[in-house]
Amino acid sequence: MKGKFGRSIALVAASSLLAVGMAGIASASPDGGKGSSSTQALAAQVLQMRDGLTKVAYAGDVGATRADLGQMSPVLADIAAGKRYTVQTDTEQLAGLAKGRADESSRLLTDPTAKARQLPPLPLPIPSLPDLPGPLKIVSDLVKALLGAVTGILGGLLGGLPVPPLPVPPLPAPAG
Repeated sequence: MKGKFGRSIALVAASSLLAVGMAGIASASPDGGKGSSSTQALAAQVLQMRDGLTKVAYAGDVGATRADLGQMSPVLADIAAGKRYTVQTDTEQLAGLAKGRADESSRLLTDPTAKARQLPPLPLPIPSLPDLPGPLKIVSDLVKALLGAVTGILGGLLGGLPVPPLPVPPLPAPAG
């Protein structure tokens, strides 16, 4: 009798642990999604990359901006491919569009005399951000669109949780 009671308690405890584990996965994936617990880790990585890119781009650091774009591009490609990370289809598509902007920005920073390519439009509005300073002005619209797209990707990865705002420096006071 004591053995059956002990097994019952063990079964209830194991079921509780499984339920808690599944709740964590469910919170990472909105209804109808195909997310997993690794979605939260991916969101943290993408947020760190987005914020790092924002800081170096608005600081006017061309080399660091190009390096950050180079690090971000493969992660966006992985999200877009839907093989390594399991995310919503619209998030995959947005990642593909964002990757195009990251690659084009990097290409233009490598060769400022190159002519910009026409890219497909984003399915979301470009955020109202100040233009990038100095030599980064040539990719200002691309990077602003990329930051908007990556913020949209974060929204998809976080499944309804609020997305932290971009760490954009305050606009300079108008002269005069």
